Amino acid sequence: MDFDLQWLLLGLPVAFALGWLASRFDVRQWKREQRDSPKAYFKGLNLLLNEQQDKAIDAFIEAVRHDPDTSDLHFALGNLFRRRGEYERAVRVHQHLLGRGDLPRAERDRAQHALAQDFLKAGLLDRAEEAFRALEGTAYDTEARLALLGLYERSRDWRAAVDVAQRLERTGTGSFASRIAHYWCEIALEADVRDHDADAQDALARARAAAPQAARAVVMLGQRLVRQGRHREVLELWGELLATQPQAFNLIAGEFARAALACGERDRALQQLLGLYRRAPAMDLLHALAILDTDAHAQQARLLSYLSQQPTLSAAQELVQRRASAGEPLSAAEAEGLQVAIGRAACGAASRARLSAVSASVVCCLASASSAISHQ
Repeated sequence: MDFDLQWLLLGLPVAFALGWLASRFDVRQWKREQRDSPKAYFKGLNLLLNEQQDKAIDAFIEAVRHDPDTSDLHFALGNLFRRRGEYERAVRVHQHLLGRGDLPRAERDRAQHALAQDFLKAGLLDRAEEAFRALEGTAYDTEARLALLGLYERSRDWRAAVDVAQRLERTGTGSFASRIAHYWCEIALEADVRDHDADAQDALARARAAAPQAARAVVMLGQRLVRQGRHREVLELWGELLATQPQAFNLIAGEFARAALACGERDRALQQLLGLYRRAPAMDLLHALAILDTDAHAQQARLLSYLSQQPTLSAAQELVQRRASAGEPLSAAEAEGLQVAIGRAACGAASRARLSAVSASVVCCLASASSAISHQ
């Protein structure tokens, strides 16, 4: 018993010394790792700012080795991989973070959001959709829904896009009325392709309910009425568009004019179009007026008046084509208007430092045609 106690008393100082040496070694190693980790991190950051991404990735990998538990280093590394197009490596980094049981909820949501972005960039739309949907109810909820909206637009899944846009509106993110109306119009087009008239009509009604001010649904409804031969209803419907959104109406002015002829409302439609033309002249309106008013002299007078007010290449081309088809030379006033239009186009091109090949060929063709007709 005395012998054992003696050895125990001798061993205590030795054990204490060994423990002290071991603790000193661990502290020094810990301090060295803590010192090396930020050095590697700042080295990687410096390389990244200098656009040396390959070296920056190596530096961040080294930093992760020194401090594998620091999530910020993993996020930096994963984002670098994604920016370089190395999506598989980015996915592995973010999946590793999600697999850690000690990761706080906020960091886990951040990793989930980064993983969803990896899938989206890689074109893995199904997996991206699943990853973004997993972010519902998190701090990334709005960002995820906006990303889903873009994803559904990209894949032309219009009904899913409607659902997400409505959810975003309900959460106060902003107004998506115009986009929702656009989605319903796309759904109507798909229904028309399948000859599902009732579904198409319902989709257009929903589009108008979502955004009464949107022109596309009104245009499409009118075109459906034209196909059904309901021309008077078309005039009433598009008459509203003429009064409230004249720029959108210009796109279907020709169809409006043909519908008016079909139902015997030529004079009324002519007065409506002339009134709009006086307020806002446009080539589309000129063409529509030509459908209703076949008097060649009246058409020529309107075109020359338009060219004097709006000396554009489209008007100049229209004038040259009319004279060429009639085999008549340009009058002095017409030649002057033509020269002004060509000169304005040339000056506009010069102000942009160079004239595009297409514009140059158009100008040359118009000038040649003008010269040839003037000398007939």
